Amino acid sequence: MNIAGAVLPGAAGVALVVFAVRLAREPRRLGNAVWLGVALLLIALWLLRAALHLEWLTPVLVGVLGVVTVLVALGLPLALVVNGVRMWRREGRSAGNLLSLGLGVGLVALEALFFVPLGRWGSALVGIAAVLACYFGFLFLSLLVYSVVYSRLGRRSGFDAVIVLGCGLAGERVPPLLAGRLDRAIRLQEREAKPPLLVVSGGRGAGETVTEAEAMQAYLRDRGVPEDRIVREDQAETTEENLRFSAELLPADARRVVVVTSNYHVFRAAVECRRLGLPFHATGSPTARYFLPSALLREFAALILYYRRTTIAACVVIIGAGLALTIFG
Repeated sequence: MNIAGAVLPGAAGVALVVFAVRLAREPRRLGNAVWLGVALLLIALWLLRAALHLEWLTPVLVGVLGVVTVLVALGLPLALVVNGVRMWRREGRSAGNLLSLGLGVGLVALEALFFVPLGRWGSALVGIAAVLACYFGFLFLSLLVYSVVYSRLGRRSGFDAVIVLGCGLAGERVPPLLAGRLDRAIRLQEREAKPPLLVVSGGRGAGETVTEAEAMQAYLRDRGVPEDRIVREDQAETTEENLRFSAELLPADARRVVVVTSNYHVFRAAVECRRLGLPFHATGSPTARYFLPSALLREFAALILYYRRTTIAACVVIIGAGLALTIFG
């Protein structure tokens, strides 16, 4: 085995060890997702390199990679645009609902620019934009994979309290997304010999006739949850406030606490708990498939903003390297 053949598996092993150690110490770190992504990327490159050494497999592999590349380059932007239009029609024209549409259109425009003669500097700027897109794509996929890993961790029972995060009402009615969170909380409560306290959290937003907490309390009460096992927190307007205000309402003996939210929001809620110094973990309820792309993009953007200094530094390095290659190359 030559040096290159030994470096990839060795580097992948190191990345996996670092990931495992960080995971054991604190699973609510965004950096865990990056280390897992690096490990998986190195393993994929190692396997690809090994496969290319098998002469009979090389043509098949090249063909498969070509088909996958075409599908990603054409299918992904189209799927995002279609999803964005669907979100627009079903959920409204808010900025968050238009994320998948905007990203899809942006990718189409970026890919089209590769076929336009733009000169040296124009081509360089398109190349830099492509590298930035790959960088953020890697972060997004790493976060997506790690979110699935995180959702499988932690206890499934033995809770003293369950905090349910609000997510908006339809007038005074609990919509399906929020109902899913409440149903998940009910199932968690039913598992326990001593039912845990349910803290419903959410203030009143625009267009809502009651607070989210009030509607959530009524929903639980209608489904047989005892009134004395429900605590209402009706001031919060953000995830951070949901967690801080709810924590203040917990009794002193509530040491094992889980936060219930939608599955796309689980990891960000867990990261927020860590940022606030709260020893809570999170669990999720199912979400409609059409809603997931835009929801996941919103979560990704929010997490990137948490670590904006690192993100800005990485972008500066990528842009600086691209400009340097263009000037001195």
